[in-house]
Amino acid sequence: MCVRLVGMVAIPQDLPGSPEYSARLRYAWRVCSVTSLGLVLIGVSGSTLNVALPAVVRHFRADAFASGWILLSFMLVNTATLVFFGRVADLLGRREVYLAGFALFTAASLLAGLSPGVWFLIAMRVLQAVGAAMILANGTVIITDAFPPDRLSQGMGVYIGTLSVAQLAGPTLGGLIAETAGWQWIFWVNVPAGLIAFGWGAFALRKADRDPQGPREPVDAAGNLVVFALLSAALVALSEAGSRGPGSPVVITGAVVAALLVPVLVAVERRASHPVLDVRLFGKRVLAFANLASFCNALARSALILLVALYFQAARGVDAVTAALGVLPVPIGMALASPLAGALGRRVSPYALSVGGSLFSASGLGILLLNTAPATPYWVVGAGLFLCGCGSGTFLTGNTTQVMKALPPGSLGVVNGFRLMIMNVGIVLSVAVTLSVLTGSVSPRLRDQVYAGTLSRVSPVAVEQLMDGFQRTYGVLFAVALTGALLAALAGNPREASPAR
Repeated sequence: MCVRLVGMVAIPQDLPGSPEYSARLRYAWRVCSVTSLGLVLIGVSGSTLNVALPAVVRHFRADAFASGWILLSFMLVNTATLVFFGRVADLLGRREVYLAGFALFTAASLLAGLSPGVWFLIAMRVLQAVGAAMILANGTVIITDAFPPDRLSQGMGVYIGTLSVAQLAGPTLGGLIAETAGWQWIFWVNVPAGLIAFGWGAFALRKADRDPQGPREPVDAAGNLVVFALLSAALVALSEAGSRGPGSPVVITGAVVAALLVPVLVAVERRASHPVLDVRLFGKRVLAFANLASFCNALARSALILLVALYFQAARGVDAVTAALGVLPVPIGMALASPLAGALGRRVSPYALSVGGSLFSASGLGILLLNTAPATPYWVVGAGLFLCGCGSGTFLTGNTTQVMKALPPGSLGVVNGFRLMIMNVGIVLSVAVTLSVLTGSVSPRLRDQVYAGTLSRVSPVAVEQLMDGFQRTYGVLFAVALTGALLAALAGNPREASPAR
């Protein structure tokens, strides 16, 4: 540890109160502003398209298959390349990879708005996903490197909290743009925002951050290809299971291909000198259980807004705007809880925040499970949603801090990419499971009415059947959330010392 002499007393430079500590903290908050801007850019882009998708589909007269791939292509490529770019940044330097992600995402957004056809648009969504992976795989790592260990939870709380900003602003912004400016501006609005993010990042991030942390080791190309193929097959199977059913040839083929590629991946990674998925990095209990808890949290929370929006429209018969306002307690809870959990992180361990957040989420889902009737007062539903949002914000702050503190510096990028990949798989699976369980309660001919939000106009009997589906779905999500709380509790003792950074 470096010291400086004041009179005859040696004062450590990295202690709170020292000029060096204050300078590092100022730089850390600049870094946090850059990474938070990246998270808002990607989050708003995704949520605006979710609302404006019908306008895009109508413009291109796209069929159902192409329409699904407008969304699926982004999630698939983004999930499959997170580990790759985490590894690349570990070897080549994070600053350059991070800024290149902004440049690629911005250029792809510009071209997407100029798309002559739907498949060109899908190709640009693929490029957007690559740029987003370069940003997401490195944002958390850059924050971890910048903040002093005792302030990391604060920085992580603000960073995670910006996700709530995206969830709050995105749907409203998407509807407004689609109605007034045209679907092209869903993509073009990213261009000035991306240029600002790139410029601020180039200025704020130290040039020294571009230097690799270790020697220039080869990237595991074969391992990355197998990971991409495996995840592609698995995510296609999971996403299609919700709409086509588990017996669909597409689902069965995807599941079989994914299963066959697992032993191939193991064999390839055993022979690689620097594997993209080094299983030794996940031998520690905290990493294994914390990542499994993160998967369960993503599975329990990700489709909640979609599920509740369908509840308001299909069961209560309200319009889309009213339904959008009805789900706001979730992002509001996240926006309030994330920075609060970050501030508490100086006195409360990340372990406690992770476990507590999981239990909050489970409690909120428990309230929704017990109150699925169409006549349930809104304040009851709102309270359950708010608890879920608070739980997710608290868990994400604690869990992310816990994982990043447990890693040796040389493996931060690849393990963070793996952590995000696990979360993304949970998100895709959440949507597939939720829609499958929910619509399984009504006859096939009425499922379109559920997605359209018009079931309440068809038959009171059908609505009662759908209420059984909501109850079963909340039951599944509640069980997953409780499992996540158990896994979070198994991740480690709060008194365990974190490794020296």
